[in-house]
Formats: sequence, structure tokens, C-alpha cells
Amino acid sequence: MALPQRRPPRRVVEEPYKVNERILAREVRVVGENVEQGIYETNKAQAMAKAQNLDLVEVSPNAVPPVCRIVDYSKFKYEQKKKQKEIKANATKVVIKEIRFGPNTDDHDFEFKLKHAINFLKEGAKVKAYVQFVGRAIVFKDRGFQLLERFSKGLEDYGKIEAEPKLEGKRMSMFLSPKVATPKK
Repeated sequence: MALPQRRPPRRVVEEPYKVNERILAREVRVVGENVEQGIYETNKAQAMAKAQNLDLVEVSPNAVPPVCRIVDYSKFKYEQKKKQKEIKANATKVVIKEIRFGPNTDDHDFEFKLKHAINFLKEGAKVKAYVQFVGRAIVFKDRGFQLLERFSKGLEDYGKIEAEPKLEGKRMSMFLSPKVATPKK
């Protein structure tokens, strides 16, 4: 016999702002358009909002007295979401590019990877350079360290060392960030 499928419980979306009757303070500071700003009793402020067919929204609950705005709540919520999206879109996204070496990397390969790293730093990305020790190559830790030091010296004009070379297991890595970060659009 098959068991009946259960619906997932409905999530109750909690409102981020207190509106109208949910405002518990005795007095509130009222701000907004077409309103005389000042401190009013909550009942009077709610009556002012109802007279304009708008809502009383508590925008700053930690102030003394709490600050409330007389606005259309759905429009206010929409504008707040729009602002949040805009802030999120303008946030810079950090890109990390990895460059891998072996302890016995040849000079030509080194120069090739150095040029790539220079391009990455010019674009504004961070660079993670690491030396991977395979098998018994871990014996050559000093070569890996020297390789990363040489790498950082080659990039002095384009970036600065964010994290010095350090060994983690069979991988020695270091981080470089661009000197003048240019936000990528």
C-alpha cells in the first residue's frame, strides 16, 4: 500500500518592517511626503495614514522614538527590493585565476605563465600561483619556493603579494592581487 505524499510545509514569509497596527510604540516620529513631520502618538499617525489611503511603516525601529513613514507599503517594498538588487549588481566580483608550476618548470614555460599572470592582473583578477609536488618531488621544496619568489619578482610592477608562499600538503601556493584594482563590468 502506497503512502500518501505529504506536501512540504509552507514557509511563512516574515515582513521586514512593522506596518500599521503592528507598530507597538506609544509615540513615533512621522516622516514622508505630504505630511507635517514631527512626533505623534501612534494612533494619530495611523489615522493620518488612513486619511491618505496609505500605510504607516516603521523604517527605523531602533531610534527613540521609532521613525515611521507614511507610504504605500507595496510600493515601498518594491523600491527596497530594487535597491537591494542594485547594490548586489554593483558589488565587485573577485575572480581568482590559478597558475600551476612543477618544481622543475623550464624557463620558457615560466615566462609563458608569467605573461598570462600579467594579463590576469591587468584585468583585475587575483592570481593564485602554486607548485604541485608529485611523488618524491617533495624533496625539492626549496626549488618550489625559489620558483614562486622569482614569479612574484616578475610581477612586482603589476601586483602585490597577498599571501606569502606556504606549503600545504604537496602544494606550495601564494596569492597575488592587482596593485590598482579595476572593477570588471
